[in-house]
Amino acid sequence: MIITRRRSMALLSASALAACASDIDRDAAALALTPRETEGPFFPEDVSGESDVDLTRLAGRSARATGQVITVRGRVLDRFGAPITGARVELWQANAAGRYAHSADAGNPAPLDPDFQGYGAITTGADGAFRFTTIRPGGYLVARQGPRTPHLHWKIAAGAAALTTQSYFPGDSANEADFLIRAMGAPAQRLMARDAGVDEAGAPRFDWDVVLAA
Repeated sequence: MIITRRRSMALLSASALAACASDIDRDAAALALTPRETEGPFFPEDVSGESDVDLTRLAGRSARATGQVITVRGRVLDRFGAPITGARVELWQANAAGRYAHSADAGNPAPLDPDFQGYGAITTGADGAFRFTTIRPGGYLVARQGPRTPHLHWKIAAGAAALTTQSYFPGDSANEADFLIRAMGAPAQRLMARDAGVDEAGAPRFDWDVVLAA
C-alpha cells in the first residue's frame, strides 16, 4: 500500500485530533481540587513529640482524652482519582473544649486536656489512605470575626504538591454561622466530611478524601 504525503498528513492530523479529544475527555473527568483554607495561628509549636495516628492516648498515661472519640479516614488522590503514595498527612486540632495546646491560645478560658495529643502525622501507602483516631473538637469564638464550628486542620504534601486546609463535620448546627465557611461559599462543601457510620469500636466514623494538584 502506497501512502501519499497528503494521506500521511491526514493520518497525522486525525491522530492529533484523537489525542486532543482524549485529553479533553480526561480533563472533563478530572476531580475538583480540595480547596485551600487558612492554616490559622495554632499549628503546633513543636512537632518532635508524640505524633502517631491515635490522638486520644498518650504514652505513659492511663487516661484517655476527654470527649467523643471519632475515626477520620480518607485517601489522598490526584485530580484523576489515582491514589498518591508517600503523601505526608498532618492533622492538628482543638480539644473537646475548643482549646489548642498552643501559647497563642493561652487567653482561652477553656481547659487544656493533658491526655490529648492534639497532633498526628502519617505517610500514605500505595492506596493513598490515611486514618486517625481522635476527639471531635469543640467550637470556639474568634474575637472580632465570629464563631468557629468544630473543625480539623490539615497539611498534605506529596512531591511539589502541597495543601493546607480544614475539614468540617456534616450537619453540625454551627456550620452555618462559621465565618470561614460563609466566606468560601459553595466550595466549602468539598471540605465537609461524610458520615460513614461507626468504626469497629462503635465510635462515629467520618470519611474525607483529599484531591491534590499532583
